Amino acid sequence: MERPRHFEDYALGEKRTTSGRTITETDIVVHAGHTGDFFPHHMDAEAMKASQWGQRIAHGTMTFAIGIGLTASEINPLSFTYGYERLRFPKPVFIGDTVHTELTIAALEDDPKRADHGRVIEQVRVLNQRGETVLACDHVYLVKKRA
Repeated sequence: MERPRHFEDYALGEKRTTSGRTITETDIVVHAGHTGDFFPHHMDAEAMKASQWGQRIAHGTMTFAIGIGLTASEINPLSFTYGYERLRFPKPVFIGDTVHTELTIAALEDDPKRADHGRVIEQVRVLNQRGETVLACDHVYLVKKRA
């Protein structure tokens, strides 16, 4: 859905939550093929039985791609992603976990490079079905100011 919002339309503390998505073995296999990351943590079920997790874990980059992808339900033609900061994976994601993403507007700043844009910093948390944070980062995007 296209919803034009200027920088001034955002409010500190504003929140939104996405729908959930269950992680499958196919997700892991396809991601490994796309990235070339066939590390045993993701691909070797037998070796991972003896690990601290007892099973394969999803790629962090896949968790990021899926977690951020879930947020793409809201499109603002007046903004674009500037980047992501402080990316962390505090807990592993396993096959069969269902993740969703929670977003909170954490800061609103002037953009030092573009007087006609502001920076919206959105705190991103991807959580599993147990409410545990499996990914944390800040999404920084630039939003056009009103003239």
